[in-house]
Amino acid sequence: MEIKIERTPEQVELIKAMASKNRDVAYEAQAALGDFIGPLLAEVVNTAPTLSNLFSSLQFGSEDNASIPLDLYHDITDEDYVQIWSQNSPGGLPTNHVAPVQQEMKFTTYRLDSAVSFDKRFAQRSRLDVVSKTFTRIAQEILLKQEKTSAVMIMTALANAETNGLKHVFRSHSKDRFLLADLNKLFTLAKRINTSWTKGTPADRRGRGVTDLIVSPEIVEELRGLAYNPINTRGADVTAIPGTDSLREKVFNSAGIPEFYGVSIMEINEMGKKQKWNSVFDTASGDNDWDKHGDGEAGDADVAGGAEKFDGDKEEICLGIDLSKESMLRAVATDAESGSEFDLVVDDQWVSRSQKIGYYGAIEEGRMILDDKVLTGIIV
Repeated sequence: MEIKIERTPEQVELIKAMASKNRDVAYEAQAALGDFIGPLLAEVVNTAPTLSNLFSSLQFGSEDNASIPLDLYHDITDEDYVQIWSQNSPGGLPTNHVAPVQQEMKFTTYRLDSAVSFDKRFAQRSRLDVVSKTFTRIAQEILLKQEKTSAVMIMTALANAETNGLKHVFRSHSKDRFLLADLNKLFTLAKRINTSWTKGTPADRRGRGVTDLIVSPEIVEELRGLAYNPINTRGADVTAIPGTDSLREKVFNSAGIPEFYGVSIMEINEMGKKQKWNSVFDTASGDNDWDKHGDGEAGDADVAGGAEKFDGDKEEICLGIDLSKESMLRAVATDAESGSEFDLVVDDQWVSRSQKIGYYGAIEEGRMILDDKVLTGIIV
């Protein structure tokens, strides 16, 4: 991700004006650049391929006392109560709130901010590269904070999710292996937890179960390996049966694996053994345990017997999400004057003798998971 200011005569003149000895001229130029870059930063943050952008955006005025009518997001004839995950502070411990679907829910927002500065001499010399890198840094810091906040909420909700007596997470058939059988079982689990309040078939069959799979590079390696590795999980010769020729050819020809079995694959480096989000899930799972690797059904007792806690150093979590249901929301405030989500203003803390130009940027947002049934996972 990089923000680049093109070197046009107008841009060069504006950057030079930011370092003017006339305080009014300098401030006007700095404010003009901030007004121009602010909406651009919001667009960059909202389109970055990150965990935080799995949430659907819900805009509201910065002066509003925003709320969500839950009956618009749930069928009131289908469920009596829903579990809602939210945070009171960025990166804080998510809390689980049970509310009736007829209720209008107020949500808490918080500010994610960043402040940067650079020497005036760079503006005097029209160093557009330095100015561009400065705004890129702001976007990177906001994205980093959003990622941490989103990961804590998602992993905490997933680790504690249980519906109809079934935990939303199960261990893979074979230790350190991701097979088609595991993905197939994930589809079945998603269908079993998405039921009506009577635990029967929902009237409208909302959601297809799993639309996106967030995994580590090692799991993508396993998917590529389906082109030449056996996939059988039954019988004595468990390594003797490969995938069909058409399946193996399809996997081989699409080595990038953007989609598999109709599921979009999102590969991020923070997933995997001893990695950042894996450690978050390890912490969030606490004393929770899951059936050991084997042939047991998802959520049922494993044939090998017993259950054990998640070990983030030796195992990794694969996250399945159903984005066809609008259950993961990001409420974001918009500026009353500009209408932008990102508020970028001149940082006026610098006195003349400091010879610095600074900017302060912030986003006010609040994240919530209205229904944890959209989250499933596989421990590999």
